[in-house]
This record gives sequence, C-alpha cells and structure tokens, in this order.
Amino acid sequence: MAAERALIIFVRNPELGKVKTRLAQTLGDQRALDIYLALLQHTREIAERIDTDRLVFYSHFIDMEDDWSNTAFEKFLQISGDLGDKIHSGFEKAFEKHSKVLIIGSDCASLTEAIVEEGFKALETHDFVLGPALDGGYYLLGMNQFSPSLFEDIPWSTDQVAALSLDKMKALGGSCHLLPTLSDIDYAEDWEKYGWEI
Repeated sequence: MAAERALIIFVRNPELGKVKTRLAQTLGDQRALDIYLALLQHTREIAERIDTDRLVFYSHFIDMEDDWSNTAFEKFLQISGDLGDKIHSGFEKAFEKHSKVLIIGSDCASLTEAIVEEGFKALETHDFVLGPALDGGYYLLGMNQFSPSLFEDIPWSTDQVAALSLDKMKALGGSCHLLPTLSDIDYAEDWEKYGWEI
C-alpha cells in the first residue's frame, strides 16, 4: 500500500525569530519557536504511524540531523516562488512514483492520524480530498492525478483559498471529499484552545 501512497509534509526550518511570527508578536520569539517545535513533533508522529511513503519538504535547508528520521522520511527542499509554486513542485515530485498523494502542513494541532487515513481512503472513490481550515485556507489537499491548475491564480494566504480550490476541482469535472474543518495555529488564541504543556 505504501508504494502507491505518498504523504507530503511542508515544514519550516525551526529557527528562532523565523517561525510563527504572528504568534511571536504576542508571545515572543522563544515561545513561538517552542510552540512550532511541538507542532512539528505532533505532525511527525502522525506521519510515522501511517502506512505511506513520506516526503518532507523544508523551507530553507535540508536538515539530515534533525528529529525527522532519514529512513522514515525522504527529504527535499521547497523550491523558490509562492506557495502555489511550492505545492505544485511537491505534488509533481510525489507523482513520479505514487498514485495517491496528500499534502499537509505543520500548523494544525487538531490533525489526527484518522483524518489523514480518511483522506487516503477518500481517494479510492473521489478525485480530490480537501481539509478546509477555519481561516479559509486548507490544512490538507489530496488527489489521485496530478492537476497543476489547482495552484494557478490562487490568492494565497487569504480566506478564498479553499473555496477557489473547490471551484477549480469542479471545473476539472472532479469529485471532492471534504474532511472536517480544523484550525491552524496562527495566533495566541488558536494555541490556547489546545492547552498543551510544552
């Protein structure tokens, strides 16, 4: 099963002052970094429990000595460009060897193994799967055929991303399974909902 399935994970290199900058505005750089490290661990542990090939894409440099196992994860560098360019490139790479591909970020504290598995299962009967985020973006996107038009003419980091992506799926004639709507961790109040001790 793993051979046909690929899970792409986009991460930011966890450097002080360079992650969770909106959180840092109220909580400070160190607290923002600590929270992001906790989110990375949460995302990594979910990915490790799923029967899939795993491709982790770093924002600035590939770290071969971090907590992401070099045997459990294939490591890549995100290309330059906007988020659409980066996601397009990640899917293109994954579809070289796989037929069912999901992408997740590392900002969703309420993401679960069951939700990711539901995403993969949905691709057995649907062309696309989407996990909408409360802010209008998405925390998960999946497809069983590479569809680069999904990443064109999207105003990234706006509340229109998920809706416009769904419109594009319909224009392609594809069916989409919607996952539960979840919240990304962008602001202090988002984090406070979860009450993790870190």
